[in-house]
Amino acid sequence: MALIDRFRSKLLLSLLTALCALGGSRPTQAADSYSVAIVPQFPAVEIHRDWSPLLERLKKETRLNFTLTIAASIPEFEDTLLVGQPDFAYMNPYHQVMAKRARGYLPLVRGNNLLTGVLVVRRDDPIKTVSELDGKDIAFPAPNAFGASLWIRAMLAEQAKIRINPVYVKTHSNVYRYVTAGRSAAGGGINNTLADEPEEIRANLRVLMETPGVPPHPLSANPRVPERVRKQVTEALLRIAAEPGGQAMMAGVQMESLRRADYTRDYLPLEKFGLDRYVVRTPKP
Repeated sequence: MALIDRFRSKLLLSLLTALCALGGSRPTQAADSYSVAIVPQFPAVEIHRDWSPLLERLKKETRLNFTLTIAASIPEFEDTLLVGQPDFAYMNPYHQVMAKRARGYLPLVRGNNLLTGVLVVRRDDPIKTVSELDGKDIAFPAPNAFGASLWIRAMLAEQAKIRINPVYVKTHSNVYRYVTAGRSAAGGGINNTLADEPEEIRANLRVLMETPGVPPHPLSANPRVPERVRKQVTEALLRIAAEPGGQAMMAGVQMESLRRADYTRDYLPLEKFGLDRYVVRTPKP
């Protein structure tokens, strides 16, 4: 009887150990289900509209399940990214640098059109040079939005030698509306999001300054995602992007002319820009 009890105890211990191991890597999802976090550059309803069809198509191609997750703000997205919560994440170029350092996230694919930060003013504003923005309120989506905030703030401080009062308004769409409404003297965005704005918004804005171009936002994977799954997702997205209907789908999520991403080639050079001095860490309660 004692022998049977010891056998039962060992069996129970083995089962608990296996369950804990599974729980540590994926506490709430099945083995074939993966979370996909999207940096909230736009309102959540627009992200759902553009990403849901692509993830549904990706599900058919791979026979895997994907759950779209959208944080309430860019800083909240960063928090989840830096603790390694999402399995896959669509992130800005400097988020990729931060996520690689923190959790080893691997870029899989990206669009081919270079990303540039744009500093916009009202079209009828008499401001002609960035030096005229000294001491003024400037709207940004979030502190660490790369092209729309981080790089622009660094250029204003180090090249223009001016001080500004940053106002963080959560999304790129909000930035453009703050400027058109005259609530800030200028605002930071990127070329892709500005191009996606309705004509009535773009008609009222003028680009005052533009940053150099860099490889755009990648879709990246947490290294805990099995290599075979990373390959499945990468190949499926490239197949979808090669189709006429798929090209429009990719354009909707700002990954036109999709190609494979490579950290060393595409994002490692960003580490040399010294932008860490301008990264704002979210205070923890």
